[in-house]
Amino acid sequence: MTTCHWSLDRLQVRINADGVRLEGEVVVPAPALGIVVFTHGSGSTRHSPRNKFVADTFNNEGLATLLFDLLTPKEAFADAVDGHLRFDIPFLASRLECAIDWVSTQPATETLKLGVFGASTGAAPALVAAGERPDRVSAVVSRGGRPDLVGRWLSRVTAPTLLIVGSRDEQVVALNRVALAQLPSEAQLMLVPGATHLFEEPGALEQAAGLARGWFLRWLKP
Repeated sequence: MTTCHWSLDRLQVRINADGVRLEGEVVVPAPALGIVVFTHGSGSTRHSPRNKFVADTFNNEGLATLLFDLLTPKEAFADAVDGHLRFDIPFLASRLECAIDWVSTQPATETLKLGVFGASTGAAPALVAAGERPDRVSAVVSRGGRPDLVGRWLSRVTAPTLLIVGSRDEQVVALNRVALAQLPSEAQLMLVPGATHLFEEPGALEQAAGLARGWFLRWLKP
């Protein structure tokens, strides 16, 4: 078996969105096979250790990644007090759409096929953005996601979609089964045995990352 090693460019970036600047980090292997834009869950940031672990898994297989903050520090502070933004899915999706548009204009990433990865509540804006940018989003992965928050946009998602849920996260499994029946695109639901919502069990996050990596390599590679 041949083992491939990629040279990685890691850049701190700022993305203009709705009149504010959002902090982010882009990692681009050379050569890159595609790019995945991450959306974090409520109360989290681009520094989410779980998302960074998944992103590293992607980078090691030649996929570029963008992890960015959906909120400015001021917005995040206000949301921590009253939670008024964490479930404003159209607002969060608009931020993600700005990031998708930004990726599509950068010389290092403009020619790459693009996927979106949403964790927990971050899966909802990922699905909405996929419906709003069908010409740019080629694949979607939701990890422990809340597709029930997506509403009417769910039927507009045309990109192949993978729903990953822990088998012991019973309420979220039920929500994802309902969403699977509503997605008009090619879609699959994969359960990680023994995992709960945060995939904290030994090997659970590694298994979820492997499933996501395989999905994106299938749909993003040139």
